[in-house]
Amino acid sequence: MKNIRHLACLIMFFACCSCIGDLDTLPLNETDKTAQQVYQTKEDFEKGLAYVYGSFSLVSQNNPHVSDIAVGDAGQSDLIRQFVMLNEMSADGLKCIWGDSYITDLQNNSWSSTPNSAITAVYTRTMMIITRANEFLLQSSQTSIEGIQGLRAEARFLRALAYYIMMDLFGNPPFALENNIGGEMPSQIGREALFNWIEKELKELHDGTEMPEIGDVPYPRATKGAVSALLARMYLNAETYTGTPRWKEARNYASEVISSGKYSLCTNYEHLFLQDNTENEDARKEFIFAIAYDGLKTQTWGGTSHFLSACLDYQGSLDIARLLGYPEGSLITRDSWNGYHVPDEYVAFFELSDITWEEGRTGFGYNRETSDRRALFYNGGCTKEYEVKNASTGWRCWKYTSRDSQGKLYSRQEDPMLSSADFALFRLAEMYLIYAEAQARIDGGKTSDPLAIQYIQKLRSRTGVSTPSYIDTEFILKERARELMWEGHRRTDLIRYGYYTSRNFPWPYKGGIPDGKVELDTYRTVYPILESELNENLNLVQNEGY
Repeated sequence: MKNIRHLACLIMFFACCSCIGDLDTLPLNETDKTAQQVYQTKEDFEKGLAYVYGSFSLVSQNNPHVSDIAVGDAGQSDLIRQFVMLNEMSADGLKCIWGDSYITDLQNNSWSSTPNSAITAVYTRTMMIITRANEFLLQSSQTSIEGIQGLRAEARFLRALAYYIMMDLFGNPPFALENNIGGEMPSQIGREALFNWIEKELKELHDGTEMPEIGDVPYPRATKGAVSALLARMYLNAETYTGTPRWKEARNYASEVISSGKYSLCTNYEHLFLQDNTENEDARKEFIFAIAYDGLKTQTWGGTSHFLSACLDYQGSLDIARLLGYPEGSLITRDSWNGYHVPDEYVAFFELSDITWEEGRTGFGYNRETSDRRALFYNGGCTKEYEVKNASTGWRCWKYTSRDSQGKLYSRQEDPMLSSADFALFRLAEMYLIYAEAQARIDGGKTSDPLAIQYIQKLRSRTGVSTPSYIDTEFILKERARELMWEGHRRTDLIRYGYYTSRNFPWPYKGGIPDGKVELDTYRTVYPILESELNENLNLVQNEGY
């Protein structure tokens, strides 16, 4: 799966006018093979499915410096990178000092329907996944090749996941299935109807026998646990999407994943984000579904590579490398862009001890031994208040680094500069948090339910902090901020809690205001449909407010 770039021979018959255009995938060049000609054997179908998987991580067929969509910087066209940006930089936990227009738009909550690199990348690539899955399902519908039903189930899951991302971020995207290929332009069915379709599709996969179980297919392919995990997440946010809460279903599907015994917590939180995070069995056992990256075989300046490069400055990298016990002169990152910062207001969610802010000081800026070990920060040489375009303000984060679990520090001289750390879209810790929050909401806002307490205690004990005797929804929101930082959850969490647009929940530069004490327009809980889509497909209407 990490050698997807070798599938260029299959790519020629896929076309994507606009994002899904008229869904006609016939080639423009008469000498190119059609899908019908390429799909002949099970191996052909496996390669076609790999192409759908690769759409989550690759920016082009063979060059990480060139994008195959209309985003000028190839690294900024990666789906996972910009998925994280839309969900984290538009909220309170991730800020950046660069002057890129999409960054200004996101951290000031000032985006519009004018093209924006982050919005364009996520919208276009997600719709490409849907289109390619539809093509795969169409071509596999008439074959009797043994084992094809399992491949089709995986493709259906990937399509449902892509539609979930679109529903969450864009509300009411265009909707089309494999039987629409070659037909009329797709229409919108509404957010609630899309929720119902995704729910039906996932429950069919969950209840059927075609979706593979762990061990049936190699990592990182999706298995039935990923279906249950997506259902749990979707039900947790059901009130946002449909107006009707579904807390019991969220709890039950999360409980199913937990009680299956097929996943367990990594003993060391930090190992979840290192370069060998899914070669290390202790870390991988927590991953339910992840997007695979490899510094040699699936190269991109997006993915987890941007975390490695954008978080630390050159001198700071040296300081942290020394503090972590690595040789003098080592770099904790392979390339230092010095851009991403974390406001002190967000770091305050973590239980840190002995915090210091002193001019000229180097080091972590707090006592790591007695603090929450999920706090992978340092504030050396910085001032406390984050300021836009000022590299010496706020905290920096080293959640992703160039190390592996055996202590090797990858250097830019000896190893590929791009990251091999995989990105977990679903991991067991999230299921613990979903269970606890759903139970707290069922119980009226707080709970002392033994299982809910036990699950939170497991998360906190591995990071060295204690757990109260009861937990409420506010505590769980903070716990999610600590446990799932920069994993693409924050915007959705704040919307679910009613805080995203509220003046009563400020953060630095919310709405472009330094202290963030501002009420955002409610339409900003979804992003705009791309103007290029609206211009090409007259069946579509723009989201309200844009």
